[in-house]
Amino acid sequence: MRLAIITGAGKGMGFEEAKAVAAKGYHTIMACHHPDAAEEKRQEIVRETGNENVEVVGLELADLSSVRRFADDMKARFDHLDLLMNNAGILPSKFGITTDNLEQTVAVNYVGHYLLTRLLLPLMGEGSRIVNMVSLTYKYGFLDFPDFFTRGRRGSFWRIPIYSNSKLALTLFTFDLAARLKDKGITVNAADPGIVSTDIIRLDIKLLDAFADHFYRPIIRTPRQGADTAIHLLLDEDKAKQTGTFNRSNSIINVGNKFYRHKKMQELWDRTEDIVRPYLQTC
Repeated sequence: MRLAIITGAGKGMGFEEAKAVAAKGYHTIMACHHPDAAEEKRQEIVRETGNENVEVVGLELADLSSVRRFADDMKARFDHLDLLMNNAGILPSKFGITTDNLEQTVAVNYVGHYLLTRLLLPLMGEGSRIVNMVSLTYKYGFLDFPDFFTRGRRGSFWRIPIYSNSKLALTLFTFDLAARLKDKGITVNAADPGIVSTDIIRLDIKLLDAFADHFYRPIIRTPRQGADTAIHLLLDEDKAKQTGTFNRSNSIINVGNKFYRHKKMQELWDRTEDIVRPYLQTC
């Protein structure tokens, strides 16, 4: 049995990714923040693909204890993981802090996925693939420590820069982890979906959102189009050995040594390890 786990699979690009891997016969785990709401989407995938081995499992990436429980459940039930799609992401309009004292955007978009990946690595081996859903906004990100983890950025709350910072961190994690796992035959790649018509781009301003729905959304990428690069990285045979790359529109993008060898890459890894270490113990 081949196993795939997709976070944020209850809607948008995550749903499209889950449907694509289910269509290829994978036992598909839809890891969702709202599992009850995702049940209808699970049934849709089963109907369209004919694959009965699709299930919804609750996962709250903003709560590191929930991430640990999810990973423990997966390791108790399965002995191998073929595909891990770190897709879930948020762009909240208000500042929030998690029970782990992390800014919520950073917790969901980066730290939660970092911990999930680290916890699931014992299930992975030669041929396993990890794909991280990043964003073209990574290039505008800054990692001001320790503010990055506790406030998202230095200074007052501003959701777009915080989102960019979280996606920069996930991008650097991609490059760093790929290098660390290369000898194990586990590939790690980043997928940039472009600008996609999903709920994440809503401004929570009624007039502006109505304007965007009417004039803007029809000309940007659909969730299926946005998910396409990630799906190819997960499933295509010619991507099986590709690792440590940044991809957009199914092509590798050279992001330059500024990011491949980012001056804060090691510090980011070390500080993140300090945060998640209690949840890695005895794994």
